[in-house]
Amino acid sequence: MQLENKKWSLEKFLEMRQEVLKAWPTGSDPLLDLDVAVKTLKNVPAHKNFALKLIEAKKQNRTMLQPRAGVALLKEHIELMQHLQDAGADFLPSTIDSYTRQNRYQEAEEGIKVSQEQNRSLLNGFPAVNHGVKACMDVLEHVNVPLQARHGTPDGRLLAEIIHAAGWTSNEGGGISYNLPYAKNISLADSIYYWQYCDRLVGYYEDHGISINREPFGPLTGTLVPPSIAITIGIIEALLAAEQGVKNITVGYGQCGNMIQDVAAIHMLDELTNEYLKKYGYLDVFVTTVFHQWMGGFPKDESMATGLISMASMVAQLAGATKMITKTPYESIGVPTKEINAIGIRASKMVTQLLKEQRVPESDKLHEEKMMIRKEVSCLLDKIYELGNNDLAQGTVKAFEVGVIDVPFAPSKHTQNKILPARDNDGSVRILEFGNLAFTDEIKNFHMMKLQERANAEGRPVTFQMTVDDIYAVSKGKLIGRPHKG
Repeated sequence: MQLENKKWSLEKFLEMRQEVLKAWPTGSDPLLDLDVAVKTLKNVPAHKNFALKLIEAKKQNRTMLQPRAGVALLKEHIELMQHLQDAGADFLPSTIDSYTRQNRYQEAEEGIKVSQEQNRSLLNGFPAVNHGVKACMDVLEHVNVPLQARHGTPDGRLLAEIIHAAGWTSNEGGGISYNLPYAKNISLADSIYYWQYCDRLVGYYEDHGISINREPFGPLTGTLVPPSIAITIGIIEALLAAEQGVKNITVGYGQCGNMIQDVAAIHMLDELTNEYLKKYGYLDVFVTTVFHQWMGGFPKDESMATGLISMASMVAQLAGATKMITKTPYESIGVPTKEINAIGIRASKMVTQLLKEQRVPESDKLHEEKMMIRKEVSCLLDKIYELGNNDLAQGTVKAFEVGVIDVPFAPSKHTQNKILPARDNDGSVRILEFGNLAFTDEIKNFHMMKLQERANAEGRPVTFQMTVDDIYAVSKGKLIGRPHKG
């Protein structure tokens, strides 16, 4: 395998496709014939097309809502989707189970069987590969809004084939964002290659006049991820997807907690993604943004959790995010019921509707955050292209190998995992340990100055203890992990 950021030829794609479809018996379904799949997708009505609805939402300056949800059995999954749709979801997910995410289809099959025997879901999602194209078609047929597969799969090739052939017009993930936060041993070169296939499949459909959305996973590890790290990876995955022919891309970001920093991040996510796409010649890609409600530890108290959800909804709307991924008041307890999931949707929708006409005004603080994000992203991407001799795919693999770009708290052994984040005195996420990040001294000094301001206010040194305190703070009802004063 020679990894490079170059659009696959149709011959290369079709040759690999023969092998991909052999991975599980559902891959032999005649509905997966590309001519048949093209007809299926062309028959999807506009109101069920994810890409078209996102374009409409952005033009209307609306923040649309999408939950996470999925269960093992088809009938129950359809009922779950209908319940969330009725609660006000503008887009529906189908969260895929963990066995499918790891391509362990036989174990997923056993999970379906036991779930049928016990009449309850014993999988933490919908095993779309095992159910196959027809079942996925049934899900779409029984709802009135677009469907997306949300998962966490380093190798989602067969899954992508099945969901798109069923008429699902969005797939979340990417070679970086669905590897480093989810897997330990899978190389970046392999996962980027696998996701080039997924994007080339979408490119094939685009060549046949079908709009399909792709969405890199913005929150990454979900714990104090510095905005510039998340944005840089989102831009990389957008560029890799665009090279394979993707025309509709949603880049994401997970709430950090300081409202001004989060608003700045959403603004720069949209602005910089568009800039880099145009810089490298992708002039016909439509970009939208998605804001993920808090991805870290949630308060156990239901009312406190609802407050956190409401705050996130306020930030998403004031920032002008096109879409928001919702959480539930039972986030710290376990897999939510459909009823509690619906409460999260309704609480979020109330806030976004109240703030529909409002945006955060420009300010010195907002400008400063935007400029720092721009400087940091530019440093990282310039170095990545340099390492790859202007090949983004090769440069990305090399950059993670040496730590030029890094992700905090990632389980993967294919990233250095040397950077440590912590909050400053305003609750913005800064970097305490830089590892080998390709930042200038000016940028590093800015981060250390901000952390020192907090240290002075708290009467303690800048240490890893700040990171530890901040990780647990929100679940205890605070944004910043201040030391306890007796």
